[in-house]
Amino acid sequence: MRMHEPWDEKDLNEYSPLVLAYIGDAVYELLVRTQIVSAGKRRMKEIHHDTVEIVKAEHQAQIIRSVFEELSEEEQDIVRRGRNTRSNPPKNADRQDYRMSTGFEALLGYLYLKGDEERLLYLFNRTLEEE
Repeated sequence: MRMHEPWDEKDLNEYSPLVLAYIGDAVYELLVRTQIVSAGKRRMKEIHHDTVEIVKAEHQAQIIRSVFEELSEEEQDIVRRGRNTRSNPPKNADRQDYRMSTGFEALLGYLYLKGDEERLLYLFNRTLEEE
């Protein structure tokens, strides 16, 4: 059972990269939390700490830099659009890392809304290899 009906690519391209990143951030965090919790019983403090380490901008930027060349032209374009969108990083995040992580999240949001779960999970599993 699908969580939602796939969106048409034409419609998706009309959305701001920040909207795609907003969805991608939630999707990524849910995938990370699920992965961490499914690894076995642990204290909540440990679960939270491990989740924060993985979802922080620095880690996401590292991931997208390492897989960028594997992406299709379309996917690279989405990452670039997300990266180049004006946004204000939190005080604790490096500006370039934050911009790259926004591109990463935009790509994940795009793939999720498009309904390309296979590609989304492939990229998510690649992120686990980067740890």
